[in-house]
Amino acid sequence: MRLTIDTETDSYEQAIAAVQAAYGLRPDVPADWPDAPATEPRPGPEDLSEDDLGDGWTDRLLFQMIASLMPRARAVLRRIVEMGGTATYDEVQQHFADHPTAPIPRTKIGGSLTSVKAVQRHVGPAGADHLLQWDERARLYRIEQALVEGSSGPSPLLTAARI
Repeated sequence: MRLTIDTETDSYEQAIAAVQAAYGLRPDVPADWPDAPATEPRPGPEDLSEDDLGDGWTDRLLFQMIASLMPRARAVLRRIVEMGGTATYDEVQQHFADHPTAPIPRTKIGGSLTSVKAVQRHVGPAGADHLLQWDERARLYRIEQALVEGSSGPSPLLTAARI
């Protein structure tokens, strides 16, 4: 099991709740912390919209797609979404080459992303364009803007990439 906690967006209480849930430890009130603040529920696929974003994609399908990827592929897609849906190969490679906690060697970025097409064949909508498109000549990664933004609150791509 792998648990990822985003220290920039998850509160201390959310992190503790995630660890407790991962290990099946969900006490109603911890004995040594009777005035513990209520934890905010972490978003999941049940909280996401089924509205069509285009090409058969929905927030829920995007979440399931990203959640099915290997952690490195999720991290790369998250970075591309954080950059607005378009990033050069060099920007992505440089970000992960210098990343303090989850480095990915430059030569492994492309290999990390090969699972995106395979997972989409099993999880994505039939006949949909590829979620992640890359242009070898322009050296660009691109995700459609409608899929980057989603339809209900935070981007389901970023939400799923954090799990």
